[in-house]
Amino acid sequence: MRIIELLLDENNIEAGVNAISIVEHPAIESDFIALSKDQEIKLAAIDTEKRILMGAALIPNKTIYRNDREEPYYVYFSQDTIKKASQLFLKNGSQSKSTLEHNLKLEGLTVVESWLVDDQEKDKSAFYNLSMPVGTWMVSVKVDNEDVWRDFVKTGKVKGFSIEGYFADRTEMSKVEEPTENEKKIEAIKELLKDA
Repeated sequence: MRIIELLLDENNIEAGVNAISIVEHPAIESDFIALSKDQEIKLAAIDTEKRILMGAALIPNKTIYRNDREEPYYVYFSQDTIKKASQLFLKNGSQSKSTLEHNLKLEGLTVVESWLVDDQEKDKSAFYNLSMPVGTWMVSVKVDNEDVWRDFVKTGKVKGFSIEGYFADRTEMSKVEEPTENEKKIEAIKELLKDA
């Protein structure tokens, strides 16, 4: 199966992450946690005061399954691309752009913290028992939308973040199968015939 690296096309003004979606099944397979007033470590902790969700927006070199072309494939982001994307997201003022399951535009959700994991053991995410690799883009999102908090966060219908944006792609690797013994023999015979 093909593996494609997604890159920022710095010549494209639309490039980068333009929104963060809250979803039930995050493609990066990393759920967020909801921070309560007491900073308890819980999934979807319920708190009427803070209402902050924290989790990974992008994880470096994490392969993400896609099936929207003729054949399934994987994509991934390098640490460098994640760093650029996280900076561009803030530079472009996209902190309040959110969707639900990439379909419904949401009001009342704002990225209030954004950082890259520099040290797995000393990072803020480690304090909340999230073991994230170096280079992971972490975000904290404040949920001021009562309906979203009540109907999706408290009920556990959303479990993580998923980015929305425009990236260029580059085929980085393809799964190359080892030739069989018969294929090796045929190639050897072809080479002999070519020299004859």
